[in-house]
Amino acid sequence: MSNIQSYIRSLERSRASLHHPERPRTFTMADRTWDLLDGVFAPPFSPSTGVAMDLLGLTEPGGTPLLRGSLLEIGCGTGIIAVSAALAGCDRVTAVDVSEQAVRNTALNAHRHHVTDRVTAVHSDLFGRVGPAERFDTVYWHSNFVLAPPGYRPTTIHERAYVDPGYRTHRRYLAEAALHAAPGGRVLLHFSDRGDIPVLHRLAEESGRRLRVLRSRTVREGAESVEHILYEITGTANPCERS
Repeated sequence: MSNIQSYIRSLERSRASLHHPERPRTFTMADRTWDLLDGVFAPPFSPSTGVAMDLLGLTEPGGTPLLRGSLLEIGCGTGIIAVSAALAGCDRVTAVDVSEQAVRNTALNAHRHHVTDRVTAVHSDLFGRVGPAERFDTVYWHSNFVLAPPGYRPTTIHERAYVDPGYRTHRRYLAEAALHAAPGGRVLLHFSDRGDIPVLHRLAEESGRRLRVLRSRTVREGAESVEHILYEITGTANPCERS
């Protein structure tokens, strides 16, 4: 059963998190301490980051992570996934975010956990500042899966962590992410049933892609049960190549 969330509710959650009177400067997740800068998506106020860590096998230090080799993370936020991936064995991690403050936050946490030699934080709108020849074993995005109307213009960069007007960013990710995957590499997308799954599948088909569920988790968020889904994106780069 669909659990599509109104974008208005997501904008309210964004504002509440941004201005929460008890918003911390540091927080603990996966048995580690993390810095949290003003204006950056706050994992303490949403279970989604913890679920993402679980889906990727990064929750338990010494566990078996899904990520190997090199990683390109889109929408890095505090950098918890990028840094955890480096700590779990990824030898090269590029973490990008459209928010300059998030890029600073990721660099701060890379320094805190002594992985600055493996984690590079880049200010970029999706792949805009990723080198065209750069390839990664995994390309990953924990997306802003709530659909906002195409004409909505976010009033803060923080809102872009919660909603995607017209799924424009999802359309671009579906079309472009595979161009940065190494031979044999994988493209992953963390989505949820708060987003519009049928629309996501339609956009994938229009881009010549397929979505395969790798893992899923259902968690309680207030009075709701929310299913988080880790998709692998497969298929050809050109829709005209579809059989």
